[in-house]
Amino acid sequence: MQTEAIQAFVSVCDRGSFQAAAEALHLSQPTISKRLAALETRLGHELFDRVGRGVALTEAGRAYLPHARELLAVIQDGARALDNLHADTAGPLRLALSHHVGLHRMPEVLRAYIARYPNVAPEIAFVDSEAACRSVVNGERELAVITLPSPAHPGLVEDCIWHDPMSVFVGRDHALATAESVAATDLAAYPAVLPPVESYTYAIIADALGAAGLDIAPRMTSHYLETLRMLAGVGIGWTVLPTSMEHPELARLELPGVAIQRRLGAIRHPRRSLSNAARALLTMLDARREPSARA
Repeated sequence: MQTEAIQAFVSVCDRGSFQAAAEALHLSQPTISKRLAALETRLGHELFDRVGRGVALTEAGRAYLPHARELLAVIQDGARALDNLHADTAGPLRLALSHHVGLHRMPEVLRAYIARYPNVAPEIAFVDSEAACRSVVNGERELAVITLPSPAHPGLVEDCIWHDPMSVFVGRDHALATAESVAATDLAAYPAVLPPVESYTYAIIADALGAAGLDIAPRMTSHYLETLRMLAGVGIGWTVLPTSMEHPELARLELPGVAIQRRLGAIRHPRRSLSNAARALLTMLDARREPSARA
């Protein structure tokens, strides 16, 4: 079928080689090659430049890729719509979680969920919030529970579940740890360890501190907040973490006039059907929504 060839095309794009795509789809590499050759013949364009063992998208391949992703997503959407005709909450739940939300917000939710719906098979990807958004846009995941982007993603629907206040932290031996008062601009004299500059969390931090007159330039970055907590604790730099991540090795700084806060919650695609399993999870999350998030 043509959809099988399109699936092979997208898999090669995502994994970077015919062999990796074949392993992911449980097919032989010659089968992948034949499907792609047939697709290229049908389309009348070469989709890949084959150089040695590597592959790179041609201009035609880059133009076709978003349409291929959308077609596969629509097919999955139709299958879910048919599955939803059955009243049972069962089958796969294709979910993406950001690392912090997965570790600190979702364990109790998932524990209650799998106890209530034992016939659901969660397929959870732990990824960065930015990658989670892309996976929902591309139809690879039904839902993601993440740090919500600010401003909101134009192609997705979001449900804010929790507000996540954040604070500036330094190690106990840091020069600012015992200062009587600290302004945001005082941080400029010291290195910072922060989330990557392309992340949603970095944008939130940069906006809040920028409004207080501080332009930040991190010495090191990491998506993992536990790593940032460790780096600040040993004295490599100041950082910004959820206030709930206070630690004995850290001192929290009170910065007058600075309020940093993330919104955490679920995102979904507005034009795609959700499985009964995904709908059940959204209902459970809504029951845990903080009052401030409801507002």
